[in-house]
Amino acid sequence: MGLLDFLGFGNKSNSIQEFKEKGAVIIDVRSQGEFAGGHIKGAKNIPLNEIGNKINDIKKLNKPVIACCASGMRSSQATSILKQNGIDAINGGGWQSLQNKL
Repeated sequence: MGLLDFLGFGNKSNSIQEFKEKGAVIIDVRSQGEFAGGHIKGAKNIPLNEIGNKINDIKKLNKPVIACCASGMRSSQATSILKQNGIDAINGGGWQSLQNKL
């Protein structure tokens, strides 16, 4: 595992497809205003600053998570928080880039 993989920026295409096949939920960690300006259809909006308070709700979904944001930085932080709490998660990067991979 390289540094980019560890940070959640490695080759994501195969992993995203694997997560999609497992029925992953997409969580967009941008602000509500950013989300309202455009997002992936079906994505759930949980801003990064609220992720820690929503762990139990996310666990209740009983699905792996693909996190996304504008560029991949906030979703990287969210992925780390989710993984620390036992949730199978991957950083999908920027939402527009992710949308092209789905």
